[in-house]
Amino acid sequence: MPGARPRVAVVFGGRSGEHAVSCMTAASVLRALDRAAYDVVPIGITRSGRWVLAPDDPARYELTDGRLPEVTPDQGPQVLVPLESGDRELTVLEPGRVPRVLGEVDVVFPLLHGPFGDDGTLQGLLELADVRYVGSGVLASAAGMDKHVMKLLLAAQGIPVGDHLLVTARHWERDPEGVRADVEELGYPVYVKPSRAGSSLGISRVKGPADLDGAVEAARRHDPRIVVETEIEAREIECAVLESIDGGAPATSLPGEIEVGSAYEFYDFEAKYLSGEAVRLSCPADLPADVVHRVRDLAARTFEALGCEGLARVDFFVRPDGEVLVNEINTMPGFTPISMYPRMWAATGLGYAALVDRLVQLALHRGTGLR
Repeated sequence: MPGARPRVAVVFGGRSGEHAVSCMTAASVLRALDRAAYDVVPIGITRSGRWVLAPDDPARYELTDGRLPEVTPDQGPQVLVPLESGDRELTVLEPGRVPRVLGEVDVVFPLLHGPFGDDGTLQGLLELADVRYVGSGVLASAAGMDKHVMKLLLAAQGIPVGDHLLVTARHWERDPEGVRADVEELGYPVYVKPSRAGSSLGISRVKGPADLDGAVEAARRHDPRIVVETEIEAREIECAVLESIDGGAPATSLPGEIEVGSAYEFYDFEAKYLSGEAVRLSCPADLPADVVHRVRDLAARTFEALGCEGLARVDFFVRPDGEVLVNEINTMPGFTPISMYPRMWAATGLGYAALVDRLVQLALHRGTGLR
């Protein structure tokens, strides 16, 4: 309809271990979206994968008294999503009633993290129906989620990354001694991580051979593909990237720094989301001007090397001698009130609501189909 507000479906929850983080992200985005400019439709995905028409109540999806939020089937009727090219209508199923059409969706804001979310799977579903959405496409999302593939692609384009090795399920099950020898050659201490997970789920710091097997099994509970990374003595620096709406070079924020208190060995899930006093987030980071330039340049190069769209957060290690290494990229970073991505943009001069609006506008201006 001429003059109608664009309809934005905010999709959150999902089947991954980052379900609760996705809900917290959605709470903040739902609060920020301008209801005078957009018709907002919250859609939650339960842990089992059911899509439901969720209540438009951001408070339900926030962290409250240490309780992690969750999308449950009783929060609303089931929603069927379109799969046919050109069909952008959502259908609502309610027990004992004829299915009703909720209306067309102009853009999806997919605030899912981890497997079945920002790993290319949801993006592929939206591509099938030619529905516009916020963020990177299938390839960049999938490559960015897989830490091993990401490092290979970046290294091939001359972007510096840390030493690591991949441990597949077959390798571990058939030749565990070979894996142990490879890790020994890499050098302890190491970090053992699921290759395709986020929010520090399943990550262990391993000081020596005695703890390796337990760390591998802990990571395997999240992903059969595991990466083992050598520990790097460095500061943890992050930089936010935002696509240009006019097709120009991507913009980068002032870098931020994460400093973890002595109560935690590293920036794990509890330190990130449940312990507000354990972690200090500084933005802008106190870095020499030449290092800031290097970080921002590598952030933009990483974004373009993987073919990212919309947004991304690039995480770095900055060594004492000023050397900068890319640790990883997150193509759908968290948007919780304490998340670094919006905080870095706020420090750079772009506020939260304006940032959310910019992302929706980028998606609305993007073409559909293969790109």
